[in-house]
This record gives sequence, structure tokens and C-alpha cells, in this order.
Amino acid sequence: MAKKFPLNPPHPERICWGCDRYRPADSLACGNGADRTQHPAEMMGDDWYRYGDYSDLIATDARSKRGD
Repeated sequence: MAKKFPLNPPHPERICWGCDRYRPADSLACGNGADRTQHPAEMMGDDWYRYGDYSDLIATDARSKRGD
């Protein structure tokens, strides 16, 4: 089972979000590219999960908070 994906982590810039291992940004080992993969909140804002189908990523308690 994969780790639950956080909606708005406190410091997303410290982690690479490219795979399920969530490695620190300064020790990338998965070969996901030359740079870290940004968290969606960094690219699209804090309400990123409201647009598109992210139901498989977010926890059930988060879905109940947003009214689904």
C-alpha cells in the first residue's frame, strides 16, 4: 500500500514528490530527473485537489472535509 499523499505539507520544498519514497530534495536516488518533483500545492496552490480527479491520492478524512 502506498503512503497517503498529504494535501498541504508544511515544507513541500524539502521533499521530492516523484515516487512513493518521498526522499529529501538533496539526496535523490530514484533517477526521476535532474531536479526534484514539486508537490502540486507548489504549482497550483493550496486548493489543488479540488480540480481534477485526485480521489485515489487523498485520504478519506480529507474528502469529508471538502464536502464530497
